Amino acid sequence: MIPIDLHQLINLLSDDLRSDLEQAAEHCLQRGGASVQPEDLLWALLQRTNNLLAQLLAASGQPVDAILSRCQLATESASTSRNPGLSVTLVTWLQQALLIASTELQQQQVDQPALLLGWLRNPLLHPDPLAGINAEQIQQLADGSPASKNDTPSLLESFTHDLTRQAADGKLDPVLGREREIRQLVDILCRRRKSNPVIIGDAGVGKSALVEGLAQRLVAGSVPDSLRGWRLLSLDLGLLQAGAGVRGELERRLQGVLSAASDPANRIILFIDEAHTLIGHGGEAGTSDTANLLKPALARGALKAIAATTWSEYRRHIEKDPALARRFQPLQLRAPSSSQAITLLRGLAPRYADSHGLHVCDDAVVAAVELAARYLPDRQLPDKAIDLLDTACARARVNLAAAPATLDQLHAALADGTRQREAIERDQQFGLPTDGELLDQLHNRHQKDSNALRSLQQQWSAQRELALQLVSQRHQTDVPHTEHRQALRQLQQEQALVSAEVDRNAIAEVVSEWTGIPLAQLRAHYHERITRFAENLTGRLHGQPEAIKQLDLCLRASTLGLARPDRPAGVFLLTGPSGVGKTATAEAIADLLYGGEAFLTTINMGEYQERHSLARLIGAPPGYVGYGEGGLLTEAVRRKPYSVVLLDEVEKADPQLLNLFYQIFDKGLATDGEGREIDFRNTVILLTANLGSEQIDHLCRDDARPTPGQLTDAIRPSLEAHFKPALLARMRVLPYYPITTDNLQAIASQRLDALIQRLQNCAVHCRFDSQLPPLIAERCMQNGGARGVERWIEDQVISCIADRLLQTDQATPAATKLYVSVDTERMVRCELA
Repeated sequence: MIPIDLHQLINLLSDDLRSDLEQAAEHCLQRGGASVQPEDLLWALLQRTNNLLAQLLAASGQPVDAILSRCQLATESASTSRNPGLSVTLVTWLQQALLIASTELQQQQVDQPALLLGWLRNPLLHPDPLAGINAEQIQQLADGSPASKNDTPSLLESFTHDLTRQAADGKLDPVLGREREIRQLVDILCRRRKSNPVIIGDAGVGKSALVEGLAQRLVAGSVPDSLRGWRLLSLDLGLLQAGAGVRGELERRLQGVLSAASDPANRIILFIDEAHTLIGHGGEAGTSDTANLLKPALARGALKAIAATTWSEYRRHIEKDPALARRFQPLQLRAPSSSQAITLLRGLAPRYADSHGLHVCDDAVVAAVELAARYLPDRQLPDKAIDLLDTACARARVNLAAAPATLDQLHAALADGTRQREAIERDQQFGLPTDGELLDQLHNRHQKDSNALRSLQQQWSAQRELALQLVSQRHQTDVPHTEHRQALRQLQQEQALVSAEVDRNAIAEVVSEWTGIPLAQLRAHYHERITRFAENLTGRLHGQPEAIKQLDLCLRASTLGLARPDRPAGVFLLTGPSGVGKTATAEAIADLLYGGEAFLTTINMGEYQERHSLARLIGAPPGYVGYGEGGLLTEAVRRKPYSVVLLDEVEKADPQLLNLFYQIFDKGLATDGEGREIDFRNTVILLTANLGSEQIDHLCRDDARPTPGQLTDAIRPSLEAHFKPALLARMRVLPYYPITTDNLQAIASQRLDALIQRLQNCAVHCRFDSQLPPLIAERCMQNGGARGVERWIEDQVISCIADRLLQTDQATPAATKLYVSVDTERMVRCELA
């Protein structure tokens, strides 16, 4: 037999046999064999159910399981190795098959008939596995049934999905609001050369959906004549790379797909989603660059391909290769606006309603977009709004089929109480000292929870029955729903356990669980919160009614769209003495308007006294350490575009660094170190400073109360000494008045009320002497202002309570009642009540 190079021999195998040989090698590796035996390859051939060997075995009546057992038995006695190679017997078999293919079958490649003939004619191979099969049967199938040699799916069928077929079958969701982008896709595809668009956009903006919209147009015939009759195939990169462990296998598969897609007779448009995972494959050690296979096909114009990737991956893998980048035409896909996303979701809502068997209210669609845009900043529209709506629908449907979360929680609480009661009773039976009062409380709680559980189960059953009736009749327009709906609402007055529709409240519940924002805040519209903003802020910020009024007026105008839309919602410079509530203002705005202090970004400008520290705010430029990591300010706003930005102690920052804020304050935009535009137009920016504190204290001595305008005029020289006039003109100056004793008493009362709530969570009931708030105000008036109240309570009140609790009998913590008073020496005392 003529010797032949092993690599050349493998290249002469057919595509299917090469894949089978690779599977045989994996099987050998799994069993720990020292070398790949012929039985391993035969085992791989038997894994296919639609090949020539399967037909021969079926005709001869031989069971496949028996042959697999023989193959396994034949390989068990072999030695083991972690790096198996091809055995001499297997190579001899392949050489024999190559000789048969070239001389007898007149073929350039070794296919399955040649391989099976080689097995029968090789005396080194055991004849038992193929007993009952003769050469005439193999030859007959090889000569008389050419199709039988290619009955496996083509490369296109194996590694792609037909989007046009899915569109024709109605399996694709409608794509609304992207007509302009789809027309751009069509324009590029109709070009004579380089008709290859690359869709670039952030994850979740709808790149794949855009291509699905094109597939629907191809099916509907709403495309130019040059594209009619074309199929849109999506390349499955997972299938393409699966099992391609042998060097060159991935490139061989890709070349086959590209060749078939480039054939004009096939009329195929190839969609490569997440194209960077394929093009970037060449960056891995030991692999060849698959991008080099794409370039010739794209340049000739024979291949029509649509790629999709993100901006960062496009710059990393495609833009750095000019030869590849110029063969693609970029198509930027931005996230839709809220109004566009609402239109899109309205088109999808009927599909989700039918899928989950519920009615989706229009206010749920609007709420999904509004709440997702405001409270899920890490993701993009419309993807996050769609997921939000889908989750709310799924939860509503689950509540119709299974017990709601309220029932589960009550079941769990009842079980926990039972276990605790039984544990105490076991201790009691064993003669150990126990808390009889606690045991009585547990008995009473168990009875109460049991009654509540029975009542809740009855309510759920009644509500569920009515809700299921409404759901079953949702498509029947001639059936009056009013009676059932009124009955259901009557039952839901005490507590809504199920619902026949998905409304705004259902969306708010999901957002509350995802973000931790209180449900009451999410259920209230933003306009409702801004209406009560001044009232709520007054209850938290004491002694600054003038600043509250200015904040309220500016934020109302911004909410109603009366302010300039190209600027932030508000830019305020809060200046005045320390401890008067400037930082507390930012915390209160974030909590009252934006959903909590998680939506507050605080930048301590005292840490930015050097000019080079600008990179920490906006990110390092290309070529510097930290590039690509983002800046503290720009990254925070990019992730939370609806938020409050607090620039604390801004007067301590380097004056040159403040030049960054000219464009932010005037245009609402900033460019980070990576060249991305960051949108500040939905933020409230607060700057705090202690500038002019002496002038303010002087003007407000002896309980004087000058107007805010008078204070601003008095401190303007101090402000102009630190800020350029152009920057100062872009901010609204809000002077803060010195805190008074009455203000400190109100603050102390609030802090003590909060302490009472914390102690109750620890099973401690505490009362405070009415003389305690005046004492706190007196001690803090000259030492720290409002900021000193919290510290004084920690040092004097909480430490006194802690000492008393440590002296209390620990066996009865549930009965602890304390009274905190002020003695004749103006000292804090804590006693058992």
